[in-house]
Amino acid sequence: MTNTVLEASGLAIDDATADRLFRTARTVTSFAESDVTDEQLAAVYDLIKWGPTSMNVSPLRVLVVRTPEARERLVARVPEGNQERVAKAPVTLVLAYDPDFHERLDVLIPHMPGAREIFAGDDEARAGTARTNALIQAGYLIVGLRAAGLSAGPMHGIYEEIDAEFFAENGWKGLLVVNVSAAEGAETTRPRAPRLSFDEAAQVV
Repeated sequence: MTNTVLEASGLAIDDATADRLFRTARTVTSFAESDVTDEQLAAVYDLIKWGPTSMNVSPLRVLVVRTPEARERLVARVPEGNQERVAKAPVTLVLAYDPDFHERLDVLIPHMPGAREIFAGDDEARAGTARTNALIQAGYLIVGLRAAGLSAGPMHGIYEEIDAEFFAENGWKGLLVVNVSAAEGAETTRPRAPRLSFDEAAQVV
């Protein structure tokens, strides 16, 4: 792929990569039989952790649900229409945010002494900052899974129940449930839905 072709597309990546990450990637609803390993998930996290968050707060936390016992507990706490998918997925991630992310800011923001104290006394500001930035990181994670040759199936959960069941001790707050499968053999049940064009979704001033 020449630089001229890349420049003509408006992108700095080739079409195959753009397809894998966005154009042809789909929300997975059925799953390949091959395993999704912890090593793959760690490699994805080690890539997406470099995506920016405000002040580098990095509040995303990930629960990897793999064992039959843990899966059964999770299945009981997602909407009925998603239970079969969670039961059959090779692995399911519960993405959460840590409302006490500020406890790690001395490490994450060494150039800003006192950053921890900015958030220490303001639970509301911490929760808002954590949720917003963890959702941004969740987007990075879905794209990172695609970059690793995996498919993601993000779904809503019943987060109060999930939090009580899995996060009672660490205080994390659930955001998203994501089934993960190898891309080969993974299918979706719906045709591709349209998207808005740039002109429909953007204003230039």
